[in-house]
Parts: sequence; C-alpha cells; structure tokens
Amino acid sequence: MSSVTLEDFDDDTCLIYGIGNAGRQDDGLGWAFIDWLDAQGRCANAQRQRNYQLLIEDADLISTKERVLFIDATKDQTVTSFTLGRAAPKMDFTFTSHAISIPAIMATCQQCFHRLPEVHVLAIRGFEFDLEIGLTPAAQRNLDAATAHLLGEHRL
Repeated sequence: MSSVTLEDFDDDTCLIYGIGNAGRQDDGLGWAFIDWLDAQGRCANAQRQRNYQLLIEDADLISTKERVLFIDATKDQTVTSFTLGRAAPKMDFTFTSHAISIPAIMATCQQCFHRLPEVHVLAIRGFEFDLEIGLTPAAQRNLDAATAHLLGEHRL
C-alpha cells in the first residue's frame, strides 16, 4: 500500500479526480471522497475533478500536473476495504470505449504530451450499485478507513 498522504496532494500542481456516479449508490465513492475533502477543507490548493468516467481528454488534463490521485469504487471482492497504489502507463484497448482505463490515460498522456505525472489510484470497495442516492453503510466505513489512512492515521 502506498505511503502517500493528503499533504502530498495539497499543491496547485496536483489533481484529485473522483470517478463515479452519486446516483448509483457505492459508485459515488469517488465523488464522496471529493465531497469529504471539501467539507474538511483539505487539499485546498489542489485541482479537483468529478466525472462519471474517464475521457480521452483526461490525458491532456493530467499532462499539466506533477501528481494525480484518482479515486474510484471497486467491485473487486479481494479488496476488503481499499487499496492505494501507484499506477503505470499501459496502452490497452479501453481507449476505444467509454470505459477507458487509468493506465491507458497515462499511456496516452505520455505518448501525446511526452510527459507523465506521478499517478496514484485509491480504489475503495463498494457493494451496491443500483439507481439510488447514498452510500451503503459498508462503503461509508471503507471511505472512512481510506480517508483515515490518507490522513496518516492508518486504520483499516
């Protein structure tokens, strides 16, 4: 698990990017993280972005940054609460679809703009993804654990 903290992203050269949909229960974890930052007054110097999904244009967006933190929900059952780690560029076929991957965005950034920021991915375990507003209690606990970790409290 990555040892970065929120302080590492409190800079105008940083981007914090929440992916998801608050109208689909736990799919809103990425946006809930951004909402938490706003409510707590954290990382006020970083650029924040919320989007339903990554777009090819996000390669241009990250090309202007030194450090990026992507936050997204995961359905991966091997993730008990959250994972936080460095991402690596990898061109895959997702660039041709509406579900472009973070590695493909990074590879596109590297190829088109000849630079690559340091990218971290916070994947928070979600459980329900139906058309409903609000996180499940289990997803909220995972979000709380992730934010505590990034504050340096390292609770899981």
